[in-house]
Amino acid sequence: MTEKTTTTNKSFPPRTGAGAAPGSRRPRPEGGPRRTFADRVKDVDQKIIDIRRVTRVVAGGRRMSFAVSMIIGDKTGVVGLGTGKGNDTALAIAKALKDAKKNAIKIKKTNTQSIPFGVEAKYTSSEVMIFPNKGKGLVTGAAVRDILNIAGIRDVTSKVLSGSKNKLNTARATMKALARISTPHAFSAPRMETAVAEDTTEVKK
Repeated sequence: MTEKTTTTNKSFPPRTGAGAAPGSRRPRPEGGPRRTFADRVKDVDQKIIDIRRVTRVVAGGRRMSFAVSMIIGDKTGVVGLGTGKGNDTALAIAKALKDAKKNAIKIKKTNTQSIPFGVEAKYTSSEVMIFPNKGKGLVTGAAVRDILNIAGIRDVTSKVLSGSKNKLNTARATMKALARISTPHAFSAPRMETAVAEDTTEVKK
């Protein structure tokens, strides 16, 4: 008499971590594809305000790298300043872009796309003053003009009260002054606001 043995195939979820097979991934939950960093910043303008070649002397000789200062903005009041260093310009620009996105702020503007009141700030040896000018346009220069232009601000006059020619210090002083009339901003804010709205709806029910 022959005995029949039956085997049942059990399906287990794919392993992840150190013991996972090459190329295996845990399936993503429902909710659509993941938003990458490129998706969050694809609608913003980018401008490099300064790029420098840095040489460091080490035991084996000289090691060169690049330092990049970049600003980003969407012409609606959002602006960010970031810096990055790398062995080549592409890597330095990518790092500066991420840093600018992380430090972005949302400037409070008036109906005429100007600022509500004058502000000033000092960063190291650079001192900047920014104030509205009631319809005279953007009367600025140096790195201040680049930041205000990429943020979409008009009818503003600025003065650099120091003799510093360092563009990065001037840009940091400008961002420090604008931070007094702004709030932090994240480029992934729409998704965050949607989640907060859903939580509020559930609480009301």
